[in-house]
Amino acid sequence: MAERGALAEGLRAYRLIAGMWIRSSMTYRTSFVVTVLGNLTVTGLDFVGILLMFSQVDSLGGWSLPEVAFLYGLSVTSFGIADLALGSMDVLGARMRDGSFDTLLVRPAPVLAQVGADRFALRRLGRITQGAVVLGWALASVDVEWSASKVLLVPVMVVSGAAIFSAVFVAGAAFQIYAQDAAEVQNAFTYGGTTLLQYPPTVFGKDLVRGVTFMLPLAFVNWVPATYVLGRPYPVGLPGWAVFASPLVAVACCALAGLAWRTGLRSYRSTGS
Repeated sequence: MAERGALAEGLRAYRLIAGMWIRSSMTYRTSFVVTVLGNLTVTGLDFVGILLMFSQVDSLGGWSLPEVAFLYGLSVTSFGIADLALGSMDVLGARMRDGSFDTLLVRPAPVLAQVGADRFALRRLGRITQGAVVLGWALASVDVEWSASKVLLVPVMVVSGAAIFSAVFVAGAAFQIYAQDAAEVQNAFTYGGTTLLQYPPTVFGKDLVRGVTFMLPLAFVNWVPATYVLGRPYPVGLPGWAVFASPLVAVACCALAGLAWRTGLRSYRSTGS
């Protein structure tokens, strides 16, 4: 009951802080629209790079353009949702260095909600929109015999993937509490992770695929369940039920990230600023 109350309090605080930043960003609506379109254009350059590659080859690691677009759309959409919700977590190190993190600790609101909603930026909708457009095209173009389980698995992948990336954001922020200045390390696993997942696992070495599957399970964002949808074998041996395990992996990642965050907060020592 206490945990449920804390969760409700955190969501309420997050909603209030995010709402404040949304109202602020909508004050200048033309600037907001231009910023969203600019973000949409910049993030779209990643897929333009993939299109340029396919202008020279027929397949990438044995995967066709619609299949790679399927991976791309899942990765970018899932990451975009997590980035919209918790993208400000990577500035935690800067907050600790300038002493402003101490201010959050004395406010009557959960610290995680405050950090996550800080500078909430609707411009990040551009990434989600771009990823969803590519995903929609891929679903219409990919050669798949659709079944009920495959259709249901697509939204499950998006939601589970967003949860997994959110857990990585929170775990990275917890690491920053210890390292003080580790934003680039965190970005290597968040932004770097979504870039990695945009390409088929067959283009990478098996050691890397094993690491992304068993150590930092980003593969469950799209690689593992997508092989079931597309009818392809996974490069690393997994039990058959693993293709449906993304929600369980997401729950486990969120639980571990929450534990890391609480441990980090308990170990934090003020800068004295």
